[in-house]
Amino acid sequence: MQQASSHQHHYQHSAKPPVSRSSSWIRRSPPPSPPHKKLWGGGGGGGGGRSRYVCRIVPLLVLTVYSIFTVVRIPSSSLVVSTADSERVERREDVEAFKTHLPSNQNNLEAREETRSPASLPCSALINGEAGGGQAAAESALCCDRSHYRSDVCYLRGDVRTDPSTSSVLLYNAPRGSAPEKVRPYTRKFEGSIMSTIDEVTIVPVVDAGSGSNGTTAGDTGKDSLRRRCDVRHPPGVPAVVFSTGGYTGNVYHEFSDGLIPLFITAQRFAGEVVFVVLEYHYWWLGRYGAVLERLTNYKVVDFRYDRRVHCFSEMIVGLRIHGELVVDPKLMPNGSLQVPAFKNWTETFEGSRKARASRTSRRCSTRGTAGRRRRPPRRRRRSRRDHAKVAKPKLVIFIRKQNRVLLNLPHIVTACRRAGFAPHVMNLRRQTPLPAIHAALSSADAMVAVHGAAVTHFLFMRPGSVLLQIVPVGLDWAADAFYGKPAQQLGLGYLEYKVAPEESSLAAEYGVNSTVVRDPSVISSRGWWEMKKVYMDRQNVTLNIKRFGELLRSARLHLKNATACGKAASAATTTAAR
Repeated sequence: MQQASSHQHHYQHSAKPPVSRSSSWIRRSPPPSPPHKKLWGGGGGGGGGRSRYVCRIVPLLVLTVYSIFTVVRIPSSSLVVSTADSERVERREDVEAFKTHLPSNQNNLEAREETRSPASLPCSALINGEAGGGQAAAESALCCDRSHYRSDVCYLRGDVRTDPSTSSVLLYNAPRGSAPEKVRPYTRKFEGSIMSTIDEVTIVPVVDAGSGSNGTTAGDTGKDSLRRRCDVRHPPGVPAVVFSTGGYTGNVYHEFSDGLIPLFITAQRFAGEVVFVVLEYHYWWLGRYGAVLERLTNYKVVDFRYDRRVHCFSEMIVGLRIHGELVVDPKLMPNGSLQVPAFKNWTETFEGSRKARASRTSRRCSTRGTAGRRRRPPRRRRRSRRDHAKVAKPKLVIFIRKQNRVLLNLPHIVTACRRAGFAPHVMNLRRQTPLPAIHAALSSADAMVAVHGAAVTHFLFMRPGSVLLQIVPVGLDWAADAFYGKPAQQLGLGYLEYKVAPEESSLAAEYGVNSTVVRDPSVISSRGWWEMKKVYMDRQNVTLNIKRFGELLRSARLHLKNATACGKAASAATTTAAR
């Protein structure tokens, strides 16, 4: 029928009335005339044939005129839908979906210009605090941003109450149409094996289950009595941030990259007025990073699993924002206000906590048994020329490993560092090594040497202008650059790589120097991360070529000299400008 209709429309547009007797506007021939009569002949039968033809054509002309008149009255847009219009409709629908799931700065602006309703704003704007105040801030909200490949983050606003017994969060008076959401608040969403071990939080919206717009609280009569009673009511305007310390927590790289830095990105905008709710809470984790958390929150940390009390909030963020590996991108921070020095000041917390503890210890020691005693002033020791020479040498910290990726010729490496003009300090890190002690060693260092591994993460404690020298074993080129090389440069450090040659790797003795394992690591890497880890990370040690390593040390020394000269020139220019 559709095909016949399209033909009919084409027929109506293209039809024209006849202009002469010899041209018929229909393709069908007239029925054959009887043998004893002629249609167009000049005899006596000509008049009768002409009248019969006129009788046939007049009704057809009337029908044609009526059809043309009907077509003219009907708008052409109702008959034909152009391809461009169809594509425009589909594109508009795609844009709306794009706004919802993967918002950009441009889409944020479009959403604000369209409406002030919180439902129309991208969820990222609510999570980052860019939604503004006013009436919109008073409305309840529930949304999730699942656009990032590393993490899912959900935002709740209104009457938010925890329910540890069911590992859920309840949002009363939720917006109509809200659906339950499930989130695993850990920043390795792309790694299904580890995410399956993370506790899941269920966000349950409760629509019209309690008070109306008058904002009644728990304990009132009516339907509000069905709400879970608040055991701990946190102050209005103090939100909660929910995250997990499970997964790879215990590895210092993942503790920073997957946990502490995303926590800083998510929570620093609250200036301490935020409560941390932690899943898979570890007391040793709080003891190790308590000083860092004190700079981000003014409140006690809540253990979501074992704190059976109902905590009530006016706002909550479930999950953490992440920008990449060991990196804080100022462009992705709310309003782009954060700069790299702000992050460096945050890491100075470790040094501050160490000094505070040392000060308290010294005060305790100075007040014990000193009553009535006269203390002698300490004698100042004269520094010799040799001491001055030692002070002048730049400090270089060498991190060593004991199980794999071991530096097999460490004594020769230390000697090469001395010959290059450095004062080397060897550090053997253990789990119980206090973080402030590591920070104290690196914050005063000019250079750091380490084989690729979790310990390289501590470059975060180094001063801008210092040098990170990473030793890269066979098969780990990409990971070394992505996980440590690029982040170090973004924090203002000089970065140098010593790439281990095939003959310097212990894999050469195990598989042969010309084997595929040594010469073409991509073959093993193509089998997956765990296969690559088993060969190149767990079974490899290195013996450096001291001559080649010495050349890299001289490059690091030159970088430090240039950085020092630039720093002095900058300070002199600043002093001159101040005068």
